[in-house]
Amino acid sequence: MALKGILYKERIFDISYEILNKNKKCDIVFLHGWGSNKEIMKQAFGKTLQDFRHIYIDLPGFGNSSNSMSLCSMDYCNIIEQFLKHVKFDKNIIIGHSFGGKISTLLNPKLLVLLSSAGILTPKPIHIKVKIYIFKLLKKLGFEHFYKIFATKDVKNMDKNMYETLKNVVNEDFFNNFNNFSNNALIFWGKDDKATPLSSGRKISNFIKSSKFYELEGDHFFFMKNSLFIAEQIKANKTCI
Repeated sequence: MALKGILYKERIFDISYEILNKNKKCDIVFLHGWGSNKEIMKQAFGKTLQDFRHIYIDLPGFGNSSNSMSLCSMDYCNIIEQFLKHVKFDKNIIIGHSFGGKISTLLNPKLLVLLSSAGILTPKPIHIKVKIYIFKLLKKLGFEHFYKIFATKDVKNMDKNMYETLKNVVNEDFFNNFNNFSNNALIFWGKDDKATPLSSGRKISNFIKSSKFYELEGDHFFFMKNSLFIAEQIKANKTCI
């Protein structure tokens, strides 16, 4: 594991990362989902795609990467963009799971690989709407410090700024981002995904003109058991020599 300090909006973000196959020429960037870290991506893909140089990154606020402010997805994109320039990694192929899929799309790689990507807004269940209403009421009454009672399990044990970050990113509609993406894309989805439903994957595939869509067995972390198949499709669409 290594750390690289990135200056952004007058704050230093220490980005934790690991590089595999350092002597290879074609670069692949791996971005994890919300509440996760680089290790799950390495566990899935670390022994695949041996002809590529891998970089596994902890997004700010996750794993061993720092974050001391409220962010939106574009902030994450800008930070990672700077980071990749510092470590001299090209944006040939970027693989993003869930929240990481949104950041990957914004980074505009030559080949975009989405794994059950976030970015399509779906109606909130009634119990979530109730929690949001109660929190807003407590905030108005000056009891904002009780926010953790109403925070989702995704922000358990996280600082308040990460809860604010979650509120920012969860309501982002990426219709235009997907619709305007003009490079090639491979989109993989778990048939039993409950976090980002299969219908969202089909929509994204329709939005991105030059894309291929694959429905695979499994839930939101379907890629853990399907990494070899995913790797074969990436190799078939290699963007660099």
